[in-house]
Amino acid sequence: MSNEFIILAGTAVSIGFVHTILGPDHYLPFIVLSKARQWSSIKTAMITLLCGLGHVLSSVVLGFIGIALGVTVFKLEAIESFRGELAAWFLIAFGFTYFIWGVHRAIRNRPHEHFHLHKNRDGHIHSHKHTRDHSHIHNLKSDSLTPWILFTIFIFGPCEPLIPLVMYPAAKGNMITILMVASIFGLTTIGTMLCIVLGSSYGFSKLPLRKFEKYSHALAGLTILLCGSAIKFLGL
Repeated sequence: MSNEFIILAGTAVSIGFVHTILGPDHYLPFIVLSKARQWSSIKTAMITLLCGLGHVLSSVVLGFIGIALGVTVFKLEAIESFRGELAAWFLIAFGFTYFIWGVHRAIRNRPHEHFHLHKNRDGHIHSHKHTRDHSHIHNLKSDSLTPWILFTIFIFGPCEPLIPLVMYPAAKGNMITILMVASIFGLTTIGTMLCIVLGSSYGFSKLPLRKFEKYSHALAGLTILLCGSAIKFLGL
């Protein structure tokens, strides 16, 4: 194992870790949606893993295409930048739509009272929620769609630091090193995502947040909207 590969591998680990930590889009959507939709730890981990793979592999495939066609690193970075713009706007649109739906759901789910008058002229008042009886039917449909929306967004989300890491050994024609460096970067990125998401989800499950449950979907949408806005307008 050459010193050059050790340096590249160490760089891949460091950049993969820092890149993930500094990118809130890598973990916040999974944390808030896991809480709002009450996903199990296994389901949360699988969705995070799937999106992480899509996120990394899309840049790996683009890098290999660029290598095969002899595209310069600057052109590949321009393509990655364009993909990042699309991913940010998709995240903003998804967050805004989910926020509006969450607000509507919270309003409909607000307890209210009805007065009923019986034939014997006796009456009673009872409290109920509109979505209590049928929400599980609608949740089933939307819950199956949400992970795929996230996956699509992450397919467009680029791993900008990966391109220079891959292109350097590519310039020397060392395909084995390319695969190993890309794998190390990908494993670090996905592993960091899983640790943050599962750790934060476990922490949230221990907090007394029951009175905020009816707003959980609205808060999740708002968080994703702010996350996408931070990426688009603050360059996170």
